[in-house]
Amino acid sequence: MARGNHSQFTEFILLGLTNRPELQVLLFIIFLIIYSVSVVGNLGLILLIQVSSHLHTPMYFFLSHLAFVDFCFTSTITPNMLVNFVQETNVISFHACAIQVCCFISFVNMEMFLLAVMAYDRYVAIGNPLLYTVAMSRRLCWQLVTLPYIYCFSVALFHTIITFQFSYCASNVINHFYCDDIPLLALSCSDTHVKEILIFAFAGFDMICSLLIVMISYVFIIAAILRIRSTEGRLKAFSTCGSHMVAVTIFYGTLIFMYLQPRSNHSLDTDKMTSVLYTTVIPMLNPLIYSLRNKEVKEAVRKILGNTWSLVHFRLLGK
Repeated sequence: MARGNHSQFTEFILLGLTNRPELQVLLFIIFLIIYSVSVVGNLGLILLIQVSSHLHTPMYFFLSHLAFVDFCFTSTITPNMLVNFVQETNVISFHACAIQVCCFISFVNMEMFLLAVMAYDRYVAIGNPLLYTVAMSRRLCWQLVTLPYIYCFSVALFHTIITFQFSYCASNVINHFYCDDIPLLALSCSDTHVKEILIFAFAGFDMICSLLIVMISYVFIIAAILRIRSTEGRLKAFSTCGSHMVAVTIFYGTLIFMYLQPRSNHSLDTDKMTSVLYTTVIPMLNPLIYSLRNKEVKEAVRKILGNTWSLVHFRLLGK
């Protein structure tokens, strides 16, 4: 890995999603709507969990962190992408690119581990409902999110430092709509062989470990569900797990397609399309998948709206 002279490039040019001008306005509107729904959904979910005392359980504790990660994840990518839709030249500074790479790696890994933690939480809740609050103590819950935060940020910082030590002397045009390791390596004139192995190794380790936790948890969840005598109880448990598995399948499927394949098989244009799924669409869908179909969350929303309306009505009548 050669140390490059960074003064050659002080900025990168992002090619964006498409080079067709007639699609720019339409894509801007679509992704602005997606981002707005994502921000309102995730921040609204965090606020709802904070103000609703009956949602102060381990399940919603992890859900609030997933919402926070989704908000940060999509906010790392989408605002810059929206600006690029209305600008003639999509420019990002060298340091802003490094920050985006670090944040992207941190939050994409954190999403994986939170999905794994949530699968384990559901196993404990379904398998040992009477001991759920004891087994998932507040201290354990904080440990299950703090350790992944530390690990994910450390890995992201490690990868970012290595990537931005390379020489970028041939071109500063990134064939993507955000800064990421793989399109950056395609620009480097340094020997990136070791870095490619590191990407494969870390991505493989993180995905396999987190996915194994999910799969093992669901093996025990299914076994626990089959022991439930009530048909209604089984359907409720399957419904909750089904929603989670849909999100897991989409998220892990796109990541495996992106990172766990040889570089020779990569098509950056195809990767851009799959990247849209987990950088913009999934953070918007998660609040719907995990909360808006949940009766407790719906009840909390109705209660808050009812209290707000009653307060407004009282003040209007008072005047």
